[in-house]
Amino acid sequence: MSVQASGTRWYNSVWRWHFYAGLVCIPFVLWLALTGSLYLWRPQVEAWIDQRFDHLATAAPAQSPDAQVAAALRAVPGSALRKYVLPDAPGHAVRVIVGRAGVDSRVYVDPATLRVLQVVREDARLFPLLSRLHGTLLAGTIGSYIVEIAACWAVTMLLTGLYLWWPRGARGLGGVLYPRLGGGKRRFWRDLHATTGVWVSVFALGLILTGLPWAKGWGSYLVEVRALTGTSKGPVDWTIGGKPPIAPPSADPHAGHAGMAGMPMQAGAPAPLPAGALSRVVAAARPLGIAAPVLVAPPKTPGGAWSVSSDSANRPQRSDAQVDGATGRVIGRSGFAQRHWIDRVIGYGIAVHEGALFGLANQIAGTLVAAMLALLAGSGAVLWWRRRPVGLLGAPLPLTRPRFGPVLVAAIVVLAIYMPLFGGTLLLVLAVERLVLRRIGGSRRWLGLARA
Repeated sequence: MSVQASGTRWYNSVWRWHFYAGLVCIPFVLWLALTGSLYLWRPQVEAWIDQRFDHLATAAPAQSPDAQVAAALRAVPGSALRKYVLPDAPGHAVRVIVGRAGVDSRVYVDPATLRVLQVVREDARLFPLLSRLHGTLLAGTIGSYIVEIAACWAVTMLLTGLYLWWPRGARGLGGVLYPRLGGGKRRFWRDLHATTGVWVSVFALGLILTGLPWAKGWGSYLVEVRALTGTSKGPVDWTIGGKPPIAPPSADPHAGHAGMAGMPMQAGAPAPLPAGALSRVVAAARPLGIAAPVLVAPPKTPGGAWSVSSDSANRPQRSDAQVDGATGRVIGRSGFAQRHWIDRVIGYGIAVHEGALFGLANQIAGTLVAAMLALLAGSGAVLWWRRRPVGLLGAPLPLTRPRFGPVLVAAIVVLAIYMPLFGGTLLLVLAVERLVLRRIGGSRRWLGLARA
């Protein structure tokens, strides 16, 4: 067999899988790019939304945290304290998160007058809602699985796209690193798609891989692997499938956060709080220098320690402390450096994913990557629409029988092990194609499995 024939088989096979992956991914890539780029600007947008609560015109001294929480609890009858958010500066309203019947609400309280300024459900706030739109499509666990499958196939789309783009006898950088303007619309769209892909692929792969820990399938897979390998060290501080994960039995209860602001809190009302306990805990927490926003949570069991934790979007800045509510004594403290190295790696990845690690530069870079991903998906859709034969899907024809060499098989196996949902859906697609679609004449022709 000639080298040229073998290369044709490889190229044709990769092209077909790139086409299939693109059809699956294009709508999801557009959606995730839009919602993700909006989420990157959370600090600025939330500051603008809450500006009326952060410029209170009052000269009176602030009342005690216990009194502030009591006002918040009266605003939501039958509720219990979930989190008290330390005010960042004088003149800022106090945010108190209370829960009733499994629903958490954020109460804005004037710290001096104890006047309730607003009550809003946590799940109705803009960015928690946007987070669910981005991660679960508002469909819970099923939506998380759908997004994860799309992300896995997006990885396949990017890797196969790089293989197809790889220059073969090209002269110059036109069509390789920048689109050629001459040669007609077909060449322009092809070059725009290919060159956008090569510039964005590395960053897009990083963006996708750093988002997998949130996914229901991959996140649960990671938890199980870590439990089997003994690499778990306390509960993680990110949601999995839109819900806080359950800590492994051996986890240190002081090693992580139970949940972040804007995420669903743990169900169940805490024990009655001793008078003055919150004020003592807040007084002890202020000198610790924990990165804002600082969340103070009551003990989960009677007589237990209060939790003081950072909810900073820049996760490497996060730290935790445990405070005795009866005495105000700090009885434990841990920081990002004390976490398991796997948690630290994921923490850095999530901070980059959310645009928080490098500040404004990270936000701008993330927005550019999202825009280029949208351009990649959009130009791919235009290419498909312009090239497709009338009445057919437009998949590349199987000109020769593809040969699956050891390198391709090994790459597929590695991806399937790392992303089990990719492996499972790949086997499902292959089985449906071979056992069903190839046996139906109309679908075989429409899908490009045979010549029309």
